[in-house]
Amino acid sequence: MEKIVMYSDGGSRGNPGPAALGVYIETLNKKYGEFLGTKTNNEAEYSAIIFGLKKIKSLIGKAVAKKTAIECRMDSELACKQLNHEYKIENEKLQPLFLEIWNLILDFLEVKFVHIRREYNTVADACANEAMDNAEKKKQLF
Repeated sequence: MEKIVMYSDGGSRGNPGPAALGVYIETLNKKYGEFLGTKTNNEAEYSAIIFGLKKIKSLIGKAVAKKTAIECRMDSELACKQLNHEYKIENEKLQPLFLEIWNLILDFLEVKFVHIRREYNTVADACANEAMDNAEKKKQLF
């Protein structure tokens, strides 16, 4: 069994506000940031997990994904507890994102969601902040 460790982070400047996601797939040494437009912090957190799971599947392929365990590490305690069925999801905007993640889980052997402290999520956090910074710079040019 193969195991891939992925760190994810989402952030917004304002809540809602300009938002981005950051993903660091440690095992594959890949990192990504993507601007999301106006979103809440929690929407950005969920979007990061979705992006990361899709990216892993595209990088390793469908057949290998079915034999691979994924450990999703995140500093969002809320998202982690919701994905681990410890908290209900009452926010209507998060419900379809939650369902998308649960459908993506079916592509892998197993997916675990692990809460980590913020200081252990610096690479994914930096990717999200860089994506927000770049979007702000582009906006200032026009």
